[in-house]
Amino acid sequence: MSQDDQIMNENKSSVKLAHPSGLSRIFFRSPILFYRLKLGWLFGKRILLLEHRGRKSGITRKAVIEVVDHDVQIGSYIVAAAWGNQADWYKNIKAQPNVTVEVGTKRFAAFAKILSADEAAQHLNIYATKHPFAFRQLGSILFNLKSRDPEQIINSMTEAIPFVEFIPVNEKAA
Repeated sequence: MSQDDQIMNENKSSVKLAHPSGLSRIFFRSPILFYRLKLGWLFGKRILLLEHRGRKSGITRKAVIEVVDHDVQIGSYIVAAAWGNQADWYKNIKAQPNVTVEVGTKRFAAFAKILSADEAAQHLNIYATKHPFAFRQLGSILFNLKSRDPEQIINSMTEAIPFVEFIPVNEKAA
């Protein structure tokens, strides 16, 4: 990634979406329990469990994130930080990009690579094709967009949301 892309990603504005609290926080974090019970396979390859280190505490943290795309050739997974560059997991992987990813029944060590806007747009195009309803809903929820134009939704997302690719280290995670 070029230095310009890194600067662009650093300056992205965060999405104006309230962080979950109370019952909504429990709901959003509930897939972690499924993974602990070895039931991650129920989510297929749509949701992954990310284990990362706290940037200040060094304590292992966990987050569940929806998968935007999966590169079968190299076994990588692409995700979006829906709460923007202020998401704790995003801040943590910027400080320490070596993470562990669990998808379905597969668990592997990975390196977190922050994607450029162009790279993110390529993966969003694939997501929009595979999951058109979910894609339009994301545009509506995150940005209050009334447009159904995929290009406008993709531009809004790549300007405001950081995208990350988790690339397997030493093994194929397909």
